[in-house]
Amino acid sequence: MKNRLSQNWGLKIGSFLFAALLWLIVTNVNDPVGTYKVYNVPVKIQNADLITSNGQVYEVLDETDVIDVVTITAKRSIIDSLDEGNIVAVADMNDLTSLNTISIKLSTNKYNDKLESIEGSIDSVKLNIEDKRTKTLQLKTDTVGEVKEGYMVGEITTEQNLVEISGPESLVSQVKKAVVSVDVSGFTNNIGTDSVVRLYDEEDKIIASNSIVKNISKVRVNVEILELKTVALTWKTSGTAANGYQPTGEIMANKDSIVIAGKSKVVDNISAIEIPETALDITGATENMEITVDLKDYLPDGVILAEEDFNGKVTVTVAVEPTVEKKVTMKTEDIQIINMPEGVEGKALMLEEEYEIVLVGLAENLNALDVKSLRATIDVAAWMEEEGIEELSPDYYNVNLTFNLENDISLKEDVSVKLYVTEIEE
Repeated sequence: MKNRLSQNWGLKIGSFLFAALLWLIVTNVNDPVGTYKVYNVPVKIQNADLITSNGQVYEVLDETDVIDVVTITAKRSIIDSLDEGNIVAVADMNDLTSLNTISIKLSTNKYNDKLESIEGSIDSVKLNIEDKRTKTLQLKTDTVGEVKEGYMVGEITTEQNLVEISGPESLVSQVKKAVVSVDVSGFTNNIGTDSVVRLYDEEDKIIASNSIVKNISKVRVNVEILELKTVALTWKTSGTAANGYQPTGEIMANKDSIVIAGKSKVVDNISAIEIPETALDITGATENMEITVDLKDYLPDGVILAEEDFNGKVTVTVAVEPTVEKKVTMKTEDIQIINMPEGVEGKALMLEEEYEIVLVGLAENLNALDVKSLRATIDVAAWMEEEGIEELSPDYYNVNLTFNLENDISLKEDVSVKLYVTEIEE
């Protein structure tokens, strides 16, 4: 028996090796080694405070904080139990090199010790490290698009008017303005919306960098939409021209109408902008008077000027000409006596059947005068009130005639007549 066990050692060793090889083959067939690729794996940067605590900031270059491809080699049973959430990529600031790079350490959060290998398409994070700078900017507003025809954009307000930014000095120094923009296309009513704060350089190009931190990313913007309307300008004058001169009534301005804007309920009730007579004071004028009027001083509340490149100032010319005299012959019998007290009657007495009056006015108005329209009159009631007479007794009274004068025509001198008052016989 002993001899049998000690015989055929070569055969026995060969059988053992064959069995072992067969076991390995079977094992590998059932659980072979394979690879697993994960794409766009983010790299977590640890201990960043080593930089920020020194008043510096860092910026990742070339998007090296994302690994394009991570390849894992392991047995199929291990690979099948992993997914992209199990990949851990870390770059520790303690490992920062003089070239501002940090090596990336790759692992999995399970079965890490059973991996054949784990490799990334890149092995380090590249950084740009600079001094940190903080800057405060006045928040500007802008609109895009066009409101509906017949409307315009009015006042634009924001709930916050300052924005603070911080980041790498080289980037922050490029920022020249912060702007919030609102699309007003087709609007006829006020707009209230939250708008994104955008940063621009001096060439009005957007600066979009995750390395710049804003204290606000959005802000509430209110845009006023106003209705447009074209209205006329109306003028009046005040004051008196110099002796011997009169305004002709012609007022010429370099604008006859303007475009205004306001809320619909306000502008719908405005048909003209009336400039008060105090704005055109011609006191002492001896020739045409040119006056500059600022229309903004006379706009109704809630109304603004809406014409581009118009500052609201209008040049107004008031025509002034010298007066002339004209003699007119009147008949005494045509004098009318009105408003006589009860119980008395009156008669106008003059030495002659005709008398002359001297009229003063502009030549154009005097030439167009119809003498018949002058109508010489004695208004007894008005004269009594002026003289303080309560009861009119029969007698002779000196009374000034009144005439129907128009177009700034006046008498050079008063014309006086005798008013003969008698009792009415019953």
